[in-house]
Amino acid sequence: MMIRGDRMIRGIVGRWSVAVLAASSALISGCAYSVDPDELPGVYRNGKTGGEITLDSDGTFTATDLSTDEQSDPADFHGQWEFVDSSGSDFVYLDIDERGIGEVSGVQLYARGGGKVEFSLPDGSWSLALTKVSAQ
Repeated sequence: MMIRGDRMIRGIVGRWSVAVLAASSALISGCAYSVDPDELPGVYRNGKTGGEITLDSDGTFTATDLSTDEQSDPADFHGQWEFVDSSGSDFVYLDIDERGIGEVSGVQLYARGGGKVEFSLPDGSWSLALTKVSAQ
């Protein structure tokens, strides 16, 4: 009788493990966005703040009146951008020109698909979404 009970427990645990993996996969795929890097160049704007970023096809960018996190005031900055195809979440790495010692010189702009990008904190407590308004 004990052997039969072991098989039953293993069967339940096995089915439970598959269910957990399937749910995890669905959650992860729901958070991941498929982005074509060739479609990224363009002008993106936040309708509420008016801040915008232009990703040029030559790999440069210009940002106007944008905050990259909840502590920074809106600012203008420019530099080079590069698309990073990450298994967790695709993003655009912004290498900001003319930053001094102790200043952040690079930030991540997350590609959300459907013509949307956003600056956000990892814990989800803050974000600034921008929508594509024109192609470059």
